[in-house]
Amino acid sequence: MNDDRAGDALALAEAALAEALREGVTEAEALVMAEDSALTRFANSEIHQNVAESNSVVNLRVVIGKRVGVASTGRTDPEGLRRLAENAAAIAGVVEELEDWGGLPAPSETSPVAAGYSASTAGASPEFRADAVRAVIAAADAAGVTAYGSFATGLESTAVANSKGVRVAGTRTTSQLITVSMGPAGGTGYAEEAAVDASTIDAADIGREAADKARATANAVAIEPGDYPVVLEEYAVVDLLDMLGYLGFSALAVQEERSFVEPGKRIGSEVVTIRDDGRDPAGLPLWFDYEGVAKQRVELIERGVCCGVVHDAQTAARAGVTSTGHGLPAPNPYGPFPLNMIMEPGTSTRDELIGGLDRGLLVTRFHYTNPVHPKLALVTGMTRDGTFLVEGGRVIGPVKNLRYTQSYLAALAGTTAVGRERRTLRGFLGGVVVPAVRIDNWTFTGGTEH
Repeated sequence: MNDDRAGDALALAEAALAEALREGVTEAEALVMAEDSALTRFANSEIHQNVAESNSVVNLRVVIGKRVGVASTGRTDPEGLRRLAENAAAIAGVVEELEDWGGLPAPSETSPVAAGYSASTAGASPEFRADAVRAVIAAADAAGVTAYGSFATGLESTAVANSKGVRVAGTRTTSQLITVSMGPAGGTGYAEEAAVDASTIDAADIGREAADKARATANAVAIEPGDYPVVLEEYAVVDLLDMLGYLGFSALAVQEERSFVEPGKRIGSEVVTIRDDGRDPAGLPLWFDYEGVAKQRVELIERGVCCGVVHDAQTAARAGVTSTGHGLPAPNPYGPFPLNMIMEPGTSTRDELIGGLDRGLLVTRFHYTNPVHPKLALVTGMTRDGTFLVEGGRVIGPVKNLRYTQSYLAALAGTTAVGRERRTLRGFLGGVVVPAVRIDNWTFTGGTEH
C-alpha cells in the first residue's frame, strides 16, 4: 500500500478544503483523484503505441444554505486552489436551492484493503506490458490470425476531506488486458481479463482464447431470428450486471420511480445471487466512495429475491437511512452506482453449461447495448466476436451475429445454471466478477451481415 501517495492526495484535499472555507460557505468537500496510467496498444500483431500519463484532478463541492456548487481543476498550486474555491462558491451563489439537501456525510470508519494494491502493477514497465503483448501475438501467429488490443496498468490515489470531519485516502492498482483477433473468412475472437496484480494475468492464455475463437468463427452462417436458449460467457454476463446496476440498483432510480427494484420480490431464479462489495479481493477493491464514506456490502439479489439498493449521502438522507458508500463524484445526475458487483458462482463446468442446450446458442459477448424500457430492464443490442449454434449439447458451428431485444429481468428468472469458474472484468464504471450462465430463453429479433 503506497501511503505516501495517499498522504499527498489527502494533503491536497485539505488545502482545497481550507480555501473553500475561507469563502464563508456552509459546507465544503474536496475530492482529489490522482492517477498514473500507462497503456500499450497493438494492431496488426505489432505494438504501435506506448503512452503514459500522470494526472490529478481536484473536485470541490461547496454549499451555501441549500445551494450546491461544484467546480474542478487540474491545477494543484495555491493560486489554482484559490480560484477553484472562488468558482465553486460563485456557482453555489446562483444555482437554485436543493430543497431536500441532506448535507455532506459525517465520518465513517474506513480501513484499507491490502488486496487492492500490487507493487507489480505499480511498477509495471513498458517492457513488462510488451512481454505480455508478445505472448498474445505469438498465440495469434500460431493460429494464423491477427491480434489487436491493449494492455493498461494504473495506480490510482483518491482522497476526500470535508467540513464535517471526513478525512480518508487510499491508493489502489488496476490492470486490464484486452485482445480481439481477426482471422480468415470473417472470423473474430475476443478475450479480456482485469486484475489488481497485472502479473497474474495469463497473457498467453488470453491470446489463445481470442485466437481460437477467430479460427472457429470463420464462415459463419445466418440463422433465423427467434427465441433460443443460450449460454452466455462471462463477457456477456458483465453487460447484464452493468445494465441492472444502471437501471435499477441505484436508490435514485427507486426514488424517481424508474427502477424495477421491489425488496422481497422474486426477480431471478434460485441460482442467482448478486451483491456489491468493495472489499472483496476477488474484484478490484475500492473501500470508500467519492464522498469519503466507507463502502458497505450490499446484497442486491439473494437466491433470486430482490434485496436492496445502493445509496449515496443524498439518497440516504431522503430515505432516512445511512449511505452505503456508493457516491460518485459531484455533480452526479446518475445517483449512486454499484461499482463492485459480484455474482456468486454455481456448480457447472463450461461443458456442462453447453451440454444442457438441446438446440441453442453460445454467446461470447454483447455489443452496442441500450435500454428500451427501464422498469422492465428491456435492453436491445447485438452479439459479437463469437456466436455459435449448439445442438444436442455440442457446438455445431459459428453463426452470424444477431440483434436482440430482451428483458434482463426475464433472463435472471430464466437462469437455469451458473458456471463454477468466474472472471474479473472491467464493467461500465468499476470491476465486475462474473461466471458464465445458461438461460432458458433469449429473444433474437434480427440478423446482421456479419
